[in-house]
Amino acid sequence: TLTAPAPFADETSCQCQAPHEKLTIAQARLGTPADRPVRVYADGIFDLFHAGHARALMQAKTLFPNSYLLVGVCSDDLTHKFKGFTVMNETERYEALRHCRYVDEVIRDAPWTLTPEFLEKHKIDFVAHDDIPYSSAGSDDVYKHIKEAGMFVPTQRTEGISTSDIITRIVRDYDVYARRNLQRGYTAKELNVSFINEKKYRFQNQVDKMKEKVKNVEEKSKEFVYKVEEKSHDLIQKWEEKSREFIGNFLELFGPDGAWKQMFQERSGRMLQAFSPRQSPNSSPTRGRSPSRSPSPPWVINKTSPPSSPKAASASLSSMSEGDEDEK
Repeated sequence: TLTAPAPFADETSCQCQAPHEKLTIAQARLGTPADRPVRVYADGIFDLFHAGHARALMQAKTLFPNSYLLVGVCSDDLTHKFKGFTVMNETERYEALRHCRYVDEVIRDAPWTLTPEFLEKHKIDFVAHDDIPYSSAGSDDVYKHIKEAGMFVPTQRTEGISTSDIITRIVRDYDVYARRNLQRGYTAKELNVSFINEKKYRFQNQVDKMKEKVKNVEEKSKEFVYKVEEKSHDLIQKWEEKSREFIGNFLELFGPDGAWKQMFQERSGRMLQAFSPRQSPNSSPTRGRSPSRSPSPPWVINKTSPPSSPKAASASLSSMSEGDEDEK
């Protein structure tokens, strides 16, 4: 498990103690003793360290079963002289390489062209680099003499990514990055932005903030409307359920076969029985008696036949009084 960054070559005390016998590629591929790893060297600028750099170093590390990868990084003076200005300074580029998992050792201020003295000093067995001729420093290919010596091992480039591509993206979207860094607190002087452009970028940032606020309000409004619609749907659904329940209860009570009709029929039957009681049976003793009416008492006045005149009324009263005297 890696617990520390790769050491620098000029600061490490861990030197290869085994005799530096020249190896062929075939011997290296078969594997070497544990105390004699194949020392592979890869160099470059490694500006804006990216996945393409890491993949190249991974290939260099895994070329042989037992290998020790040394990575040389050119200084700012050499790079600015032979290639051009870098985004990262040499210290930043050194540190980026030290924290790559495939790197065993970093060589600072590496030479632009490899010399026999440099190869012997670091006991380098093979040099790993992509096979494309690298023309620089007045040479058509700075690795030509390494290839002729049988010490060159090619690696594959990763298409679609390079330091130049990353810089091109930054230049293409310069306004976006300038505005973002102004918003983060960088000054126009630090960004090399003119006074007019600074005001323009700040105004655009304010416009973007207003757009973001409007967008947030619209999203919140949509969310509120959605919640209202959802709540309305729930209320309508509950109202429909209650309505169906109310109608069902009403029909159960007042429908054609409802409880109210049955109750009304029962009460009507009771009232009819109350108004027209059931007749006595034919065998009743009262049926055997004579239908002749019993004589009314003499004091009962026949209301259906009133006296025709006052005299008749007085005569009837006198007769009633005589009858009373006879009874006495």
